[in-house]
Amino acid sequence: FIHGAAEQGVASMSDPTSGKTGTGTWGLSFPQMFKHFSDIFPGEAEWGLGPGNMVGLPNVMDVSHPYGMIYGEACPQGRAYYLSSSEKHGRFLSGANSTSQPHLGIPSVSTIGTAICSVWIAKSPQILKMTHGLFGILCGSSLGTLMAYALGPNPTYDARFERGQVTAKWVLCPGVPIIAIRVDENYSAKRRSHQRVWAVVLNALGEVFYLTDIPPPPDLRPNPCPEELDRIAWETGRTMRWELIEPTRRIARPNPFNKFLVDGSYSPRSSSNSLGLNPDQISAETKEIENFLAFKPKHFRQVCDGWDMRRKLEVDFAGDNHNNSGESVVVLNCGFGEHQTSSIRRFMRQKVHITIPWSSDEAYSSISTPASQSIFGQSSVSGSASSSPPLFRNSEQLAETYSPVTIEWRTSDFVFEEQKSPQITASALDTSTYAQLTTSEDPLSGIYGGSSTSSQSSSPLLSSMSQISSPADIPGKRACYLAVGTSTGSVYVWDVRAAVSQAPNITNKVSPLRIIRTDSPQVSCVALTSLYLVHGGNDGLVQAWDPLASSLQPIRTLNSRFSSRARRRLLQAEASAVGVGHNYFAAGAICLDPDPTVLRGVVSIGSHLRYWSYSSSAADQYKSNKRRLRHSPRGNNSSPGTQRFTSTGRGALQDYIANERYELERQKKADQKQRELLSGRFGVDLLGPDASEEELLAYAQMLSEESYTSDERKGRDSESSAGHSSSGETISPNENSNSNLPAPAQIRTTFATPSYTAVATVTEELDPDVAEAIRLSLLDEPSSSSVHGVPFKLKPASASSQIMVATSFPPSMMVTERGLEQEVDDLEFALQLSLAEEASRRAEYSVSPSGDTEDGDEFPALGGVLSRSKANGKGDART
Repeated sequence: FIHGAAEQGVASMSDPTSGKTGTGTWGLSFPQMFKHFSDIFPGEAEWGLGPGNMVGLPNVMDVSHPYGMIYGEACPQGRAYYLSSSEKHGRFLSGANSTSQPHLGIPSVSTIGTAICSVWIAKSPQILKMTHGLFGILCGSSLGTLMAYALGPNPTYDARFERGQVTAKWVLCPGVPIIAIRVDENYSAKRRSHQRVWAVVLNALGEVFYLTDIPPPPDLRPNPCPEELDRIAWETGRTMRWELIEPTRRIARPNPFNKFLVDGSYSPRSSSNSLGLNPDQISAETKEIENFLAFKPKHFRQVCDGWDMRRKLEVDFAGDNHNNSGESVVVLNCGFGEHQTSSIRRFMRQKVHITIPWSSDEAYSSISTPASQSIFGQSSVSGSASSSPPLFRNSEQLAETYSPVTIEWRTSDFVFEEQKSPQITASALDTSTYAQLTTSEDPLSGIYGGSSTSSQSSSPLLSSMSQISSPADIPGKRACYLAVGTSTGSVYVWDVRAAVSQAPNITNKVSPLRIIRTDSPQVSCVALTSLYLVHGGNDGLVQAWDPLASSLQPIRTLNSRFSSRARRRLLQAEASAVGVGHNYFAAGAICLDPDPTVLRGVVSIGSHLRYWSYSSSAADQYKSNKRRLRHSPRGNNSSPGTQRFTSTGRGALQDYIANERYELERQKKADQKQRELLSGRFGVDLLGPDASEEELLAYAQMLSEESYTSDERKGRDSESSAGHSSSGETISPNENSNSNLPAPAQIRTTFATPSYTAVATVTEELDPDVAEAIRLSLLDEPSSSSVHGVPFKLKPASASSQIMVATSFPPSMMVTERGLEQEVDDLEFALQLSLAEEASRRAEYSVSPSGDTEDGDEFPALGGVLSRSKANGKGDART
């Protein structure tokens, strides 16, 4: 692996076998003290903001495993530093200064106010071979100039260039910084024959320039001087033309009173030799470019809309619409400004064929002679040469041959599923192996005869099947994912090859395919292939996800978040006026294997790198033979039984199989325990393991009906028993002792008449408070019979019955029984009084004048008894 630190400007290589730098001290033996904008101009606003007199931003860097690293100082008087992978010491690249030669189209460029804002270095030999070594390094400056450098001698091309030799120069947008560069690493001769886009740059105003042609190699004499190299570089740049995507052209601010000296929507740039300009026109163009080079950022912010140096650029060079076009350029507005909102806009290249009617001569010449019958049973070829095209040429090639082509860029907006778009903190495009292949290069399309790598006759499919007509015929529709991480901890995934609008002036909207809600406060980096996605948070959390949403949870946690103390310090730093600065807890960058089926990659966390691989073959390849000290699982935090991942940089490389086996066994035990619980509680296996669902439902219905019937029967029995017990308790609380009671006690049962039962029922239905009040009022009344005048004599119970009660019950129960007897006696006494009054009242109404009645004989008058008792002077009514 090769990895670099943009803050320090150093790069190094490491070997996962040893876990250390495997190529000695490459990149570390001769560290350079680079200049930084924040150190030279403290307190000055970056990104061309603030006063707008200068451009400054954090230094930029790009690394390449086969060719080394390129580093750019993003401050005034900035330089580019190149370190080859075969050297221990690097060099600063020259060629930024240029002396004015208007007749040759060379403007005056000075490095005094120039900052290197974007860099790129080749990562594959294909691009070096196709460009003859001219495009090994690209550097974009704050003045809008683009410079190309050679990597040095290389076996992929014949030219002999020195390391870091300038090869080409352009002025694309004078005065406006170039902030992003993208180059097709898989550029080939076939793509060049189709005039496909292979280089794209983006400036601070959102303008996008692209390149479809390659400059021819220049003729160099041995040992040229620096001035001659600079002149040849400008001449080489004029052999090709950078095109502008028209929908991205800068937008001028409203100027109703003509306060601005120049039009905000106009900008000159270096022309090409294909325009055929004379020396006077070239000289006038060069002077106009020099005037624009003198403008400061504040001028462009005043006359133009959309100044933003923190935009991001992603390019899908392999997009194909079966018309030798379909490249997609995605511009991401991150929304870091005060009045800016995040947005994502895609520009897809379309080739539109213009139909031109044939002339009369051409029409007559295309008429073929009648075909004659061949003796071999087939029609012979007609005599006209233009009768029919060759059979191996498809319709697209015919259209390019017989009709002119115009280029259109269709616009699409990638929308968020939120009312307020969050800030974009990271972005990534699927750069796996198959995502970088066009339709004609795809092995799957080669089965149908559309690829040169496979023939139709050798295909296992039928020979009658024609070539694929649209990407919809391929599984997955050749989708290419674009992932974006936000400041809210969410990751959005779109298909960058989604359908476009049919009209060039209509902008369609594309919804995200997947929205991932991570546990990180912010997403600091993201990487993806066609099979899985990996995100890194600013809290150190690194997780792998499935973009197809087969699982809503992360597939694997590759690195856990830092401690709560570290996260608390991070929150405190965010709330401070200084800000976070360099967050060494966050995941800085993620790199995945180009083969999507090989699940391995590396992530940088602070000053450490963490490597993972879940492929058995890859694990054996990087397995070390060094004998390691074995630790006891007991009390060891890194044992497989306590955590799933080791604390080493290789992650769960060696413990993965054991951990998975442990997880499967634990899951089996949990499932068995769950089945036993269901069986014991609900009896799901009473009918056997082969019971059908209908049988189980019928059995459950039968049990439910039986339970309902049993509960209903128990309810009726309890109600009837409660009614009998309540009536029995009202009449005689102690039925067992009624037979042993004397006559006065047995007399109480004679009052169990229907009227008495009704009164008892009414008493039971009374409110408890009312019943208590009645009981207390009865207790307060005197028990003397002389007051009421009732001629009844109650005899106390015999001693034998008292002895029986005392010996039959404990003292506590006997006291309770006596209290109940007292209440019953009071109630019976009250009923006797009521019945006696009712009887006397009836006797008064039914008495005759002579006084001889039947009722009078049966019931003596109470008045006579009372008067007789008063006359005798006795207080108790005893007989």
